[in-house]
Amino acid sequence: MMRTMLKSKVYYANITDLQLYYKGSITIDEIIMEKADLMEGERVDVLNLNNGARLQTYVIKGEKNAGVICLNGPAARMGFKGDKIVIISYGMYSEDELRELKTRYIELGEKNEIKDTHLA
Repeated sequence: MMRTMLKSKVYYANITDLQLYYKGSITIDEIIMEKADLMEGERVDVLNLNNGARLQTYVIKGEKNAGVICLNGPAARMGFKGDKIVIISYGMYSEDELRELKTRYIELGEKNEIKDTHLA
């Protein structure tokens, strides 16, 4: 049996930009993507702590060390610049793989700098 489990969680990210007339997705700083083990095109859930909105979209690689977290396309209607969000990715794991699973947690600071990382 395969189970869908939490793979990584980026929390307290600040929305830095909104691009309504874009094909859609969330742009994430490349360094944050690396730390969270996110790939360009990977599906993620985005949870807005300010308004309770939840959306599902995919990742676009943003400029390295720019701190960018940008909601694009229809997702841009789900928040405002400065809103705090949580970005969650999942993976499919076999029972054997679950024994070794270590979820990545990445906490961001006010400028989307990496404040803390740990595995659990």
